[in-house]
Amino acid sequence: MKNFINLLRKDFLLLIRDSWGVVLLFLMPWALVLLMTYLQDSTFRSINENHIPLYLLNNDRDSLGDMVSRHLLANNIFEVSTETGERALSADELEEAVSRGDYLIGVIIPEHATERLRGKVRQGVERAFNGDDGNRTDDNTPSLLEIKILIDPKAKPSFRTSLIRAVRENALMVQNKLLLGEITRQVNRIVPIPVNLDINTNELITISESYAQSNRTNIIPDSTQHNVPAWSMFAIFFIVISLAGNMIGERETGCFNRLMTMPFSFHSYILSKVSVYLCVCMLQLALMILTGMYAIPLLGLPVLKLGHSISALIAMSVSSSLAAIGYGLAIGSIARTNQQASVFGAVSVVILAAMGGVWIPTFIMPRFMQIASNASPLNWGLNGFNEIFVRDAGFSDILPYASASLLFFIITLAISCHSNRKRRK
Repeated sequence: MKNFINLLRKDFLLLIRDSWGVVLLFLMPWALVLLMTYLQDSTFRSINENHIPLYLLNNDRDSLGDMVSRHLLANNIFEVSTETGERALSADELEEAVSRGDYLIGVIIPEHATERLRGKVRQGVERAFNGDDGNRTDDNTPSLLEIKILIDPKAKPSFRTSLIRAVRENALMVQNKLLLGEITRQVNRIVPIPVNLDINTNELITISESYAQSNRTNIIPDSTQHNVPAWSMFAIFFIVISLAGNMIGERETGCFNRLMTMPFSFHSYILSKVSVYLCVCMLQLALMILTGMYAIPLLGLPVLKLGHSISALIAMSVSSSLAAIGYGLAIGSIARTNQQASVFGAVSVVILAAMGGVWIPTFIMPRFMQIASNASPLNWGLNGFNEIFVRDAGFSDILPYASASLLFFIITLAISCHSNRKRRK
């Protein structure tokens, strides 16, 4: 026991020898969690507060143009302009203004758009009541109207998709209203009793959205609940660089060989490393959790709720930390130089984080990558913490993820022992 305590003291002194390295080991993950949570939470809030500059050129001045204008003006996302100075822009001037970034979006509603739509509907209904094919066209049919949307080249595709969907919905509302009005007119020509089919269909269906919740929890997922576990997993896996660097440094200075000539076994050497760095990882996770509970709310963000199962939280923290430590031990045993360990460790952690869904949700990945994400230890940790923080899960619910992390630790530990045995031979 005394020999093992001496090993622990040696590893602790080796860790704190680089005091600024220890500070960065805690400061950088803390800053990462704080920054990413704040940025992702404030993305849509900043859109709603700052508004997206949009120029509306409504040349129709009738039902279709007025409805599109009304909905865009009522939308809190857009800052709608309809004129510049003393006059409205022309279509060519608007396209030039959008292309140079004066406006993110330009919407052009052509002249007589409603009248052309009304004529199209009238001809279609008349043909239907006369027994003709309602879809047949001839030379007298008004040409299809075109609502033109101009997008700044730097705009994200999501903005374009959302705007086009909104404009299309408004156009369909007007089209349905005109269709019902024309059908009413044609029916009243046939039946003796006046009929009014001009029904307001705008609010017959309403859509509400909310997160699905089980009876056992009242936790509502938010940016804090999602981001703290994701970036905490990313942070603790960067322990591999420090751990692998220490192991390689001991080999290069001859410290490791001297230890092996003393009454120390390699297993005691590894157990000492695991114990010291497990404390570091647990302190990192504790710092991340306390940040979510106390520091993040100071920025006006939601507070982190831990759920009801502290045992599940501890089990997931320990198993994820051991997975990160085992990965560091394997890299430190296989790599020959500090440069190899630092480059491979950093890049591989980034790749595993990307695969595991830390940056991009796995459900939007290609099918192959969704399957491959199951091989990432960061994915197991992330899913386990999400079960606790988002679903308010208990110990039995996180057991598969904790077991996978522990199995990964055992495999990487075996790789480290095998690599050491092979090197000594």
